[in-house]
Amino acid sequence: MKKILGLFQNETYRNLFLANVLSQLGSIIGMTAFTLYLLDRFSSQPVYATITEMMYSLPTLFVFFLVGVFADKLDRQRIAYSCDLICAVLSVALLLAITTGWMPFVFFILFLRSAIQKFFFPAEHSMIQGILKSEDYATAAGLNQMVNSLFMLFGSGIGVVLYWTIGLYGAVIIDASTFMISAILIRKLSISESVRLPNGNHSLKDINYSFIYQNFKEGLIYILKHKLLLTLIFGFFLFGIVNGGFSVMILFILKYKISPESYEELSAIVGIIFGAGALLGGFLASIWAQKMKLYKMAILGLLLSGSFTFATAFAASFWVLAILFFCVGFVLPLVNVGIGGWMPSIVDPKMMGRVQGWISPLTMLAQSIMLGFIAVSFPAYISIEVLYWIVGLALIIVGSFYGVQLPKYADTETTSEPAAEVNATV
Repeated sequence: MKKILGLFQNETYRNLFLANVLSQLGSIIGMTAFTLYLLDRFSSQPVYATITEMMYSLPTLFVFFLVGVFADKLDRQRIAYSCDLICAVLSVALLLAITTGWMPFVFFILFLRSAIQKFFFPAEHSMIQGILKSEDYATAAGLNQMVNSLFMLFGSGIGVVLYWTIGLYGAVIIDASTFMISAILIRKLSISESVRLPNGNHSLKDINYSFIYQNFKEGLIYILKHKLLLTLIFGFFLFGIVNGGFSVMILFILKYKISPESYEELSAIVGIIFGAGALLGGFLASIWAQKMKLYKMAILGLLLSGSFTFATAFAASFWVLAILFFCVGFVLPLVNVGIGGWMPSIVDPKMMGRVQGWISPLTMLAQSIMLGFIAVSFPAYISIEVLYWIVGLALIIVGSFYGVQLPKYADTETTSEPAAEVNATV
């Protein structure tokens, strides 16, 4: 707890953290409300809810070659500020699109807004790496996990409540407001030039095809040279399958198996229970991160969460489902804190944007494939149980793969190696 309080004594980190929280919260509220709106309006066509989730993940495949280069070569603070500002404008445009009732236009706005959001995280994450000391990375990862848990605990529930009380339009207006406040906070930050522009000053005029290709290739070469980093990133592909499944599975199992008449209310309760488990697990993971090797935490979390997810397929009642989701929520922070606290220590600050530029497309590619598979196959060809088996097995496979590979590299690659090599090549 003292370390967390110590982080918040850093005013720059505190304000950047708050901006990130507001940006994520607004997005969760808006997406939750819109998904419920689609399930209400197109009750017999769950494909619309799946397409909505695809509009969040698919844009990565169109901008992945740009986000990392932008974060490493342009002003990171300006990128984060501009992303929030543009997303606020697009949230207002989403309201106008909804009033037309033309779904292709609505999905286009969602697609465009999501594409802009993809530039935010690499820039924000890279700034945090420069603001904090290396010994604070695991603590910051634990704090991020606890905040994510609060999103799980309250985010979807708030989205549901707002949808019931002020409707879809009101929820989207709040969505736009949080983006705007986040933009203002980021705009006012005082961040050193070495953190904002670690590779020197560049402008958009410099970002041509050859420039993008060269820097994107440097990111790939950097990853391939570091087997530990490569091993971690390989697992992110299967994480995408997990994310794609989890984004719709809770609503689907409630609506199409356990409680079709009250799935909205129960989804909020499951979200609270899942978030409570993740909040407790995140708090404990932050403590264990100081005493336990981070890769062991990640492996344990993957194997346990995969087993609980697999078992959830057999849940026949709401409370059995809720208990299993609490267990999943409790052990997942071990993964997030383990990997999240480790990654900044093994990636050179000058390369963080380009490394993130490779992680995001791999994850989102898998997520889009999973959502596309769900859209085509569910419920016509596969049952909801099969979805849980796929996601559970994906987690177990990654855990097993990490269990074999990570111990080989964890003690041989130090945090100084990536920095030394990349400084010699960039």
